[in-house]
Amino acid sequence: MNETVKPEKVDVAEPIAPVPPKRRRWARPALALALAVAAVVVWRYLENPAPSTTEATRPAGAAGAPAQTVRAAATASGQMPITIDALGVVTPFATVTVKTQIAGKLMEVGFKEGQLVEQGDFLAQIDPRPYQAALALAQGQLAKDSALYAQAQADLARYQTLSTQDSIARQQVEDQVFLVAQDKAAMAADQAQIDTANLNIAYCHIVAPVGGRVGLRQVDPGNYLQPSDTTGIVVIAQLDPISVVFSTPEDNLPPIAARLNAGATLPVTAFDRANVKQLATGTLTTYDNQVDVTTGTFKLRATFANAQGALFPNQFVNVRLLVDTLADAVLAPNAAIQLGANGSFVYVVGDDSTVAVRKVTTGPADATNTTIVSGLAVGENVVIDGADRLRDGAKVNVRNAAAQGPAAAAAPGQEQRQHRRQTRGDAGAPAPAARPAP
Repeated sequence: MNETVKPEKVDVAEPIAPVPPKRRRWARPALALALAVAAVVVWRYLENPAPSTTEATRPAGAAGAPAQTVRAAATASGQMPITIDALGVVTPFATVTVKTQIAGKLMEVGFKEGQLVEQGDFLAQIDPRPYQAALALAQGQLAKDSALYAQAQADLARYQTLSTQDSIARQQVEDQVFLVAQDKAAMAADQAQIDTANLNIAYCHIVAPVGGRVGLRQVDPGNYLQPSDTTGIVVIAQLDPISVVFSTPEDNLPPIAARLNAGATLPVTAFDRANVKQLATGTLTTYDNQVDVTTGTFKLRATFANAQGALFPNQFVNVRLLVDTLADAVLAPNAAIQLGANGSFVYVVGDDSTVAVRKVTTGPADATNTTIVSGLAVGENVVIDGADRLRDGAKVNVRNAAAQGPAAAAAPGQEQRQHRRQTRGDAGAPAPAARPAP
């Protein structure tokens, strides 16, 4: 019997649904966040659009531009000294190296190192005995020749008497005349020897040729000195008065020469090397007769009274020469002067609290002020701080309004209002609009 074999029923598993990737779980929140950020950026752009080229170049004083805080100062009328600063060297009027004028042994030194001496003071003593012996020899020779001269004159008188009596030859009388002349010349030579010996003895006693301060002793007693010695015994430098020699460019020669030729006295001040401490004050004495072609400068000499010894020989000092003083000059603070492509200019604060660019011509200046030759009048307010971002016609708030005449009157109470704005944190800027919720 044939049985029919039925195939077994196989259970077919249902297809499993794919699991979504993990990245899809945060895709929607990220997309929402990106859209929110983009919305904020677009809102800010629409609220504060970028300025156009025309708006960037228009004057800052246009409507809607915030005022800039600056500091100002008023120009004044005053005196401006015209000075020349230079580096100088203290130079004594006399510096003498004391040397011996004769050879001999140094017996005594009559000074102390660093001592102040006057002209004619005793300094050193050379052994005078050899020269005293020479003096005695010359004096003895003079006595001998004097006796011969007297004898020759007596013989000449007798010969002349005998000649009138025609008792002797005329030639003998003439020979006696020449013998008298020889003895007279010998006496003159002896006197010269005496004078030389006396001079040598005087040279043995060395005195100060000038007054001043003696330096360090160069030789000790007991040494044999000669006139050919280069070091000498001591160096004397005159200290009072004393001079300072300094150089300045040749461009300064015409005004200095004009002032000196007019009989003016030009004051000179000497400062230390740091240019801080004032050492002495003096006057300009003269200037050199030629310009140094290698440096383009010329030398000047100033004289200082130096009773206190503030200036020392060969000391380097800073020199300030007052050439002239400008009276009733318009003075502006140095901080107000700006330099542009067309020269110097300033920002002038007007009565309407706006600034205007004013071209000026400057003159001499010092550490504080600059002389204004043209372009400004006395009393005008100029910006001295905060000018780096200013433009012509810009609105300004003058912080030191109380110290400025016209600028303070233009905006009374302006500084107090500005302070209150800064206290609130807005510094005078318009408050931002409420930001919409994202």
